[in-house]
Amino acid sequence: MNEHERKMIRQKLKDKQRIVIKIGSSSITHPETGALNLIKLEILVRELCDLKNQGKDIILVSSGAIAVGRQAVHFDHRPQKIAEKQACAAIGQAQLMMTYQKLFHEYGHLAAQILLTRDTIVEELSRYNAVNTFEELLSMGVIPVVNENDTVSTFEIQFGDNDGLSATVASLIHADLLILLSDIDGLFTDDPRQDPDAEFIPLVERLDSQLLKMGKGSTSDVGTGGMEAKLHAAQIATEAGADMLIANGEDFHVIHRIIEGEELGTMFLAEPVLRRP
Repeated sequence: MNEHERKMIRQKLKDKQRIVIKIGSSSITHPETGALNLIKLEILVRELCDLKNQGKDIILVSSGAIAVGRQAVHFDHRPQKIAEKQACAAIGQAQLMMTYQKLFHEYGHLAAQILLTRDTIVEELSRYNAVNTFEELLSMGVIPVVNENDTVSTFEIQFGDNDGLSATVASLIHADLLILLSDIDGLFTDDPRQDPDAEFIPLVERLDSQLLKMGKGSTSDVGTGGMEAKLHAAQIATEAGADMLIANGEDFHVIHRIIEGEELGTMFLAEPVLRRP
């Protein structure tokens, strides 16, 4: 695909109506302390509210509960025991949601908390009820803020960040775009932190086994999701008919720049048969 065709695809992002945006822990906390980066959070919320003001459905999947709880109880190390992580999550999720509620309120929007577990997604009745809750909140003009329910579930704690969760949410609610914002610029042919010759991949038309092998483990002290988890999320989202983007969340202004069509991050195209107009 040539550069002109890639630009045309990017220009169509402004027409997306139901957008899931996932934020990693490292994108909303200070690396020195693990405490919330309030300046970045304020920019994030302003960006999301502006998209909402354009008439779009916005769903935020936010990590950070364990990191915030860890800072609140003055852990000088990353929690290792499951019980420690769940306790930190119980403290941190309340603080995180309180902050989101205040910030969204400042811009005239209401946020609602949705905590999911793997069982919620797997069990048919629970999944049905979750979908109904999402749809009702969106019909009310509310912005759902989603996280794994780490206090009672160990799946995401043990096996990855919220990348897979955000893709599952995108699938459940028939989103047409998923944006993963983390501490990386997108997909490279190899880990750019280790290989200076690694080449950036701006567009993935179709995931194949070779691309899936490019996944690397996480190097962040606060996050748990590496490229492998993000590629798995891309599989889920694109098979469900949603385009997906991986981009750097260092500056949350990147959100409106992506929607306006700038060629930032790596874009994964939805499966053609399932992609909605």
